[in-house]
Amino acid sequence: MTFRPIIEGKPAQEPLLIAGPCSAETEEQVLDTARQLAGQKVDLFRAGIWKPRTRPNSFEGVGTEGLAWLKRVKDETGMKVTTEVANTQHVFEALKYGIDVVWLGARTTVNPFSVQEVADALKGVDIPVLIKNPINPDLKLWIGAIERIYKAGITRIGVIHRGFSYHGDTKYRNVPRWQIPIELKRQFPDLPIICDNSHICGRRDILQAVAQKALDLNFNGLMTEIHPNPEKAWSDAEQQVTPAQYQELMQHLIFRQPTTDDMEFLENLEHLRHEIDEIDEELFNLLSSRMKLAERIGEYKKRNNIAILQTSRWNEILEKGVAKGQAKGLSEEF
Repeated sequence: MTFRPIIEGKPAQEPLLIAGPCSAETEEQVLDTARQLAGQKVDLFRAGIWKPRTRPNSFEGVGTEGLAWLKRVKDETGMKVTTEVANTQHVFEALKYGIDVVWLGARTTVNPFSVQEVADALKGVDIPVLIKNPINPDLKLWIGAIERIYKAGITRIGVIHRGFSYHGDTKYRNVPRWQIPIELKRQFPDLPIICDNSHICGRRDILQAVAQKALDLNFNGLMTEIHPNPEKAWSDAEQQVTPAQYQELMQHLIFRQPTTDDMEFLENLEHLRHEIDEIDEELFNLLSSRMKLAERIGEYKKRNNIAILQTSRWNEILEKGVAKGQAKGLSEEF
């Protein structure tokens, strides 16, 4: 697959910045937010018009009338605008009001039928489409959504990493599982990946840390939720920040270069990578030898009618392994 830029003419090395309220609540709220963001180098102003809520009694968006507010944002500030679509009617209405970019939410990406419906509605239209990861950590499902949109003739495609559902204790609203978007980037090097730090965090105090992590991993941009008065937001109040807080957050982020032409740096980096390659070779040899010994032990137990697992020995291995690892500066989790 060959992908075109989300925003034509924007330098590829510059991050794509998407910001705006979780939901379009009122015309005043949308325009107030947009006017405060207009001078902050935001590439796309976002606002949810239709909200796929977990519970039916939650705020589900203002609907089509909110698209007129986004059109006013576009006309008054010059910012391009984007919103989420989940079915044929959403696509039709978004196109009618001149929405510049649409995105598929996590609850849409998880359902191939819904993705195909949107893809069919977009056939023949040259509009950028951003695709959020599915709620569950399924890379193939994410790739499948990309393929469906691409087969509809859309080549201006990007993805949004918003984290994954997790049943357990975690500081995140949706755990990032960074290895999944990294693997997606490995398979599709030219596919832009945007980090939705708001939905990963679910809280304001770690927004900057997650955004910086994404930039350090060479993500191509950020999507952050902004509200003029977050405490009174009709949805996801805890994860939204004011335009002023957003400006401060952006000022503290370090935007790194993906690469460099500095030959001294490149030579030193190549030397360090060569050292890692040599260590990896030793590790693979040791692991291979260990596996062969484990197989011999297993066969020996089998011949003598002994159970494969001895809990006391397994506990001993774990305790010793953790202790030795920590002594070498490795974390217990590793």
